[in-house]
Order: sequence, then C-alpha cells, then structure tokens
Amino acid sequence: MKKLMKSLLVCLIVPAVLLLSACSKAPASAADLIQFQQPQKGDTIATMKTSKGDIKIRLFKKQAPKAVENFVTHAKNGYYDGLSFHRVIGNFMVQGGDPNGDGTGGESIWNKPFEDEFSDELYNFRGALSMANSGPDSNGSQFFIVQANNPTSMTSAYFEQLYKQAKEQNWANKNYKHPAAAKEKYAEVGGTPHLDHMHTVFGQVIDGMDIVDAIADVETDQNDKPIEDVLIQSITIEEM
Repeated sequence: MKKLMKSLLVCLIVPAVLLLSACSKAPASAADLIQFQQPQKGDTIATMKTSKGDIKIRLFKKQAPKAVENFVTHAKNGYYDGLSFHRVIGNFMVQGGDPNGDGTGGESIWNKPFEDEFSDELYNFRGALSMANSGPDSNGSQFFIVQANNPTSMTSAYFEQLYKQAKEQNWANKNYKHPAAAKEKYAEVGGTPHLDHMHTVFGQVIDGMDIVDAIADVETDQNDKPIEDVLIQSITIEEM
C-alpha cells in the first residue's frame, strides 16, 4: 500500500512538534549558520523553473548527502519535470515532488525509503528545502519549501511552550532544546522550528523567495491543493 505523505498535517494540528536530538556541532552564533552564508566554490545549486517563475536553491551535500544525491539525481533524470506543487499552505510551506499529484506517491532513487539526515547546522528557517515524509526514515521523492514568514512570533515564550507541549505529550527525544543561535535566526527570518529534526533540511533558497510566496498565495481547495496547478517545469543542477 502506498504511504500517504501526510506527516506535515500533524504540524498543522499540533504546532509544537518535537525536535529530535542532533548529531552535529551546534553553531556558536547566528552568523555561523551556513544556510545564510554566501555560496562557495564546490557548492551545488539547483534552479527550479516553475510556472510562477524561477527558484534558485543552494544544496548542502555535506550535511545531507543522501537527500541531496536523491534530489539531484531525480532532477537530472527529469523525474520532477511537469509535477505540481500538490499541497500549498500559506504562511507555512509549499510541497511537491509526487508523481501522483496527491501526496500518495513518489520513490527515492534507491526504490525504497531512505533514512533521515539531521544536523544542528541546518534548520527549517524560511526558505529551507526539506524532505516530506510519513514518519521517521521514510524519505522518498517529496519535498517542501518553508514559506512561513513569522519572525515576530519566534519569542522565548514560543520556544518554552514548544518544549513544554513536547514533554506533556511525551514525544520521543522530548528533551531537545534549540541552540541560542538557531533561536536568534528564527527571530530574524521566521520559519517552522517545530519541524526541525523531524524533516531533513538539505537546501536553502538563495533567490526567488518572491516566487515561493506567490505559490503560497494561490487559491486552494479543502485538501490544500491549488485550484489551478502550479507546475515544476524543470530543475537544472550547477556545480559552482
């Protein structure tokens, strides 16, 4: 039976989803966060041409090698060409990568789900490219771009409530706490911290957030599917 890639629904119903503990060294300051540093020689850049315009994304192959390999290989093989953003929720995220167009399909390049790759160097800030999934280690082809533009809500009280609810509802790894640098950056740019270490972050939009916002602003039906399809026309990959 095909798995429904609906785990993000949990995040809408319960905005405080638990964060898993990270295995990499946390950044010392917000300035150390690699997602907002300038691209460097050797970086991989994806240009996603959509029916609304182009989105340029820097990929993080060191921190999320399998997620990047999967996305890049699918992109080069044309797997994503012509697929829609099948799930769009304003001030949250835009999701695509499903050949079925309804959240039920998609496979990895290995024809089986692959494991999560969590890093304390990457977070679901506004503009993050992350893997959609149906639970731990269930990554396939679907992805989402964080569109939430809510920096003023990223207060100390918000994070304390996040951790409190995680403990009260006894999520696994409920003792995780964001490093100060991540909290500082969330308060600057916004995003979805309740998704951190629940969904693998493997890229960051470096140009075209206005296009992401335009996609997030389209009219949708009761299933969050755009009334008029927003299509991924192609994804090209460049090595700097």
